[in-house]
Amino acid sequence: MSFTLHLKSRLPTALRSLILQKKPNIRNTSSMAGELRPASLVVLPRSLAPAFERFCQANTGPLPLLGQSEPEKWMLPAQGAVSETRVDRPQFWKYEFGACTGSLASLEQYSEQLKDMVAFLLGCSFSLEEALEKAGLPRRDPAGHSQTTVPCVTHAGFCCPLVVTMRPIPKDKLERLVQACCSLGELLGIKELSKPAYGDAVVCSPGEVPVFWPSPLTSLGALSSCETPLAFASIPGCTVMTDLKDTKAAAGCLTPERIPEVHHISQDPLHYSIASVSASQKIRELESVIGIDPGNRGIGHLLCKDELLKASLSLSHARSVLITTGFPTHFNHEPPEETDGPPGAVALAAFLQALEKEVAIIVDQRAWNLHQKIVEDAVEQGVLKTPIPILTYQGGSVEAAQAFLCKDGDPQTPRFDHLVAIERAGRAADGNYYNARKMNIKHLVDPIDDLFLAAKKIPRISSTGVSNWGGYALACALYILYSCAVHSQYLRKAVGPSRAPGDQAWTQALPSVIKEEKMLGILVQHRVRSGISGVVGMEVDGLPFHNTHAEMIQKLVDVTRAQV
Repeated sequence: MSFTLHLKSRLPTALRSLILQKKPNIRNTSSMAGELRPASLVVLPRSLAPAFERFCQANTGPLPLLGQSEPEKWMLPAQGAVSETRVDRPQFWKYEFGACTGSLASLEQYSEQLKDMVAFLLGCSFSLEEALEKAGLPRRDPAGHSQTTVPCVTHAGFCCPLVVTMRPIPKDKLERLVQACCSLGELLGIKELSKPAYGDAVVCSPGEVPVFWPSPLTSLGALSSCETPLAFASIPGCTVMTDLKDTKAAAGCLTPERIPEVHHISQDPLHYSIASVSASQKIRELESVIGIDPGNRGIGHLLCKDELLKASLSLSHARSVLITTGFPTHFNHEPPEETDGPPGAVALAAFLQALEKEVAIIVDQRAWNLHQKIVEDAVEQGVLKTPIPILTYQGGSVEAAQAFLCKDGDPQTPRFDHLVAIERAGRAADGNYYNARKMNIKHLVDPIDDLFLAAKKIPRISSTGVSNWGGYALACALYILYSCAVHSQYLRKAVGPSRAPGDQAWTQALPSVIKEEKMLGILVQHRVRSGISGVVGMEVDGLPFHNTHAEMIQKLVDVTRAQV
């Protein structure tokens, strides 16, 4: 039986009738197919209806609102409107003051109370079975619904964590599925499987990965949070079959800005991310730009295809980032640092600040005062919005590195999600550190690279090593990702409003020729030298700022801001 949504989102008489009567049209439909789509019901007092509607609108992923009834429109079924076959199994849960107090086969005994209540019809996660079929994947019993630690956006007393449902998906079919269901809602990647709050757990077979979708059962937590004297909800698995669709979710996804690409960014824990074809292509363009070698330094072999895309995706998911820089190549001068590295590190830090992530820079202890002054000057001249903490690490053991990276040394609670090295000296096989002239500079370098080695054994920490230009490119790539509607939805885990593409704060935090000229000027004021020439002047690694360096920055920004 199908239902048509009338003007002003009125639920039809037949649907209101089903709620009042013991009819089979509200039934377990988790394995049903066809043109009709399943939906779940939530019934609330009229006084709470506007707030719940706005709560759904703020959390459209788990709570796609298809329609709602109008108060005082409850009617008995017209003759022949529904089948006369009756069922005795429970169809609804009853909530009193936030607690589920029982199950009911119908709401007929509450007909008087229903006159002052509103029924909401929510899109159901079972409709993703259609996407599985469209992607050429076999149907299988749905997994349970798990409660996450992700909070939904609260509104007027409605607050609850996101609930998700899972399907095991073959790795080689993942992207096909994502593209097939891009009109159904956002996929969710979570760090680990948990015991389902509703239904049975499902174990992934070899070659499969767990994929999570937002579940309308999130609404049950919302009913508990509002603590209204009386409310009802359809029992999980008992849904209404309807031809109503979420018109917002049904928008086409044929353009490059809407077609998703799936990228594997971490194995332990298993983590995939999603970005649009358009965003991924622009980041690949950035990678090509920084791959040129105007100084013929022989850096081509250091480039790895799609590493910039993978690193920026990983950074986009990070909560706290630690950046290291500083290469004391000029050991006969004070300071021995070179201009290659700090500008890219500060540019990346500035953009991470704009994304409201925690960010710190770690340097050699002997260079702490220098970098502290550089950061202070960068804030004063508008290169940085706020100061960045400057840390040091002398290390000495694996245990010391783990203690630095993790709260109380516990690998389950890392202080940082991502480490970034920008033009930083690394230890050679003989345990020493060398500059480009093969001079040992170990006496000037702290073992900060120990942190990167330790991070490889801590599942929740990723790491990246890039050039100075790579620091600029990472900032630009993050701008592209956060302006990408597909990636933004994935980052938000289907809850909360999106920020406008090209958010003003992000635009202001992008690298620019003016800001980077100021940054290089700050380094010159502190007698920091060019890496190859040793000149105290406006150049980086022997390349002049004007023309070469400035042109590189402008190319990156042009690619980033270009309209597709």
